[in-house]
Amino acid sequence: MSLLRPIAPLVLALAAAATGWTAPELAPLFRDHAVLQCDKPVPVWGLAAPGEHVSVAFGGQSIGATAAPDGRWITFLSPMPSSPSGSDLTVTGKGSVTIHDVLVGEVWLCAGQSNMEYPVNDPGSGAHVENAAAEVAAASYPLVRHFKEARKASASPVDEAGGDWKVCSPGAVGQFTAVGYFFARDIFDRLGVPVGIINCTWSGTPIEAWMSPAALALFPGYSNGHSGVDAATGKEDPWVPAALFNGMIHPLLPYALRGVLWYQGESNVGRAGAYAQQFPALITSWRSHFGQGDIPFLWVQLANFRAPPSSRGEVLPYLREAQSRTLALPATGQAVAIDIGDPAGINPRNKQEVGRRLALIAKAKVYAIPVDYSGPAFAGAEAEGVSMRVHFRFTGEGITASDKPLQSFEVAGADKVFHPAKAVIQGSTLLVQSPLVKQPVAVRYAWRNAPEANLYNGAGLPAAPFRSDDW
Repeated sequence: MSLLRPIAPLVLALAAAATGWTAPELAPLFRDHAVLQCDKPVPVWGLAAPGEHVSVAFGGQSIGATAAPDGRWITFLSPMPSSPSGSDLTVTGKGSVTIHDVLVGEVWLCAGQSNMEYPVNDPGSGAHVENAAAEVAAASYPLVRHFKEARKASASPVDEAGGDWKVCSPGAVGQFTAVGYFFARDIFDRLGVPVGIINCTWSGTPIEAWMSPAALALFPGYSNGHSGVDAATGKEDPWVPAALFNGMIHPLLPYALRGVLWYQGESNVGRAGAYAQQFPALITSWRSHFGQGDIPFLWVQLANFRAPPSSRGEVLPYLREAQSRTLALPATGQAVAIDIGDPAGINPRNKQEVGRRLALIAKAKVYAIPVDYSGPAFAGAEAEGVSMRVHFRFTGEGITASDKPLQSFEVAGADKVFHPAKAVIQGSTLLVQSPLVKQPVAVRYAWRNAPEANLYNGAGLPAAPFRSDDW
């Protein structure tokens, strides 16, 4: 990936007109109240007259760069420790531009569809989290910042992001991504360093729209050869393959990040087989495009939701399974939400617990803080007489049912017909059986769109749905 990317024709014209250029410009991500990533090189980029020498001054550093023939320039600040004090960042060339109150801390990109986009409290749409009024009133976190990327679908890569940084306050937090905010709040409370979240979301969008052209090239039959605009309405079409990568992810490159939070998949239900390949391809390609190695990529497994009667049966379990299989990639983590969804609504309001579970994963796997971060994870099963013996990882202080006997277990024999089963806890394993299956060969748990899932470990974290078969 070239860091000196092509830019819009109008901008090219402006850059070429050197006599009219009064000062260099910073990319829109670099605005007042920005958060820069600590402890790794920080790219800073923008526009100037072709051939103009510019200098970036921040945190005691002064780094120079020369604008390319298209006006593009980029430079890298050396790694910096986190800092709770805002500072000015100044770019000087023929003129100068300064942005204020810039922090150094942890930066996370929050991407996906409606459940990541879902705000803390938006009176206009009626969307709000549980206990929204109290959450808003308590949201005085000046070291937590939020950048909302403007929606844009495009058939070709867009160079400039649209949006600005907001300081977390009761007056601003309502429009923050709720999952991202509650995650950031937990990380700030534990680390005590600034946290920046970049909200890059569009409700109802499929994974194909978020994949880069390079990733889509791995899947014959997909094409991004589309205007990105609906011919009938003239409106942007965010469902076109690569349209949102081009319009919303590409403008962020190569901003320094600690990691990515992802909540998406509802729009791909029914196509789990493809998702099982597309999701790892998306992660791998985003990492390549950002050019910062295997940046941590954490996601939310789809919550319990009673799909409409017109849907094709029990389809959500297979999409959840595709998500779980992606844990085979390095530096990944999955927050299970099978117990905190809303069976009647696709956008559950308990985003606090979603953010907390993502933060637990980040604390353990990114920040090396010794915390429990996973519920019981299926490790295998074998027949034992008339029962199935089920084994787990991450049992911690043991496995337990939350408030009643274990629910949502099924077993099947060689006929592949599943029947409801009773599960009994025996140490760190389960013994599962049904009077209707005398010779069981397979077991499933929570293998429904909206199961009653109540299997936890001692840390109070839920088990993900699982099956021992591949039928």
